[in-house]
Amino acid sequence: MACEYSGRVRDAFLAKGHDALSCDLLPTDQLGPHYQGNVRDILYDGWDLLIAHPPCTYLASSGLHWNKRVPGRAEKTEEALAFVQLLLDAPINKIALENPKGCIGTRIRRATQMVQPYMFGEDASKETFLWLKNLQPLQPTEHYPPRIINGKSRWGNQTDSGQNRLSPSEDRWKLRSTTYQGIADAMAAQWG
Repeated sequence: MACEYSGRVRDAFLAKGHDALSCDLLPTDQLGPHYQGNVRDILYDGWDLLIAHPPCTYLASSGLHWNKRVPGRAEKTEEALAFVQLLLDAPINKIALENPKGCIGTRIRRATQMVQPYMFGEDASKETFLWLKNLQPLQPTEHYPPRIINGKSRWGNQTDSGQNRLSPSEDRWKLRSTTYQGIADAMAAQWG
């Protein structure tokens, strides 16, 4: 699992009896097999499956408007796209790369699939795109129904107006980027 500090996807695969390793520049949040370092160091070690979660800071549509306002930010987007391409081109038979809507879909290739946590039993909405190589699209496992506020669907991670419930904090980015357990379990069950 590239760029995964939480260990959530790794642990879902371990629970199904697979050998799995998470890798991130950060230490893992959960004890388990983890390589703390650059994924480039181990990318060519003969893996049969790569699930990659590259940082979305410079890739997501929500932040791309800053590229024309903040000097050097457009170059960071180009570096992030090169990293995504490196992951997608890795000599690994099966690859899944996840990220929110952004420039991967317009600059590299369209996503294979879009998933939502509520399709996998989670009380949450977070549109997530998957780029797949030699993997079938994830099949939803359990629909979690929304609450209806003023005629609009809302889940537990949203305010009534549809904004993310998490208030600004030093670790907000980390909390928002953690894979939902239902999606991690579906990956392990369907791709393991």
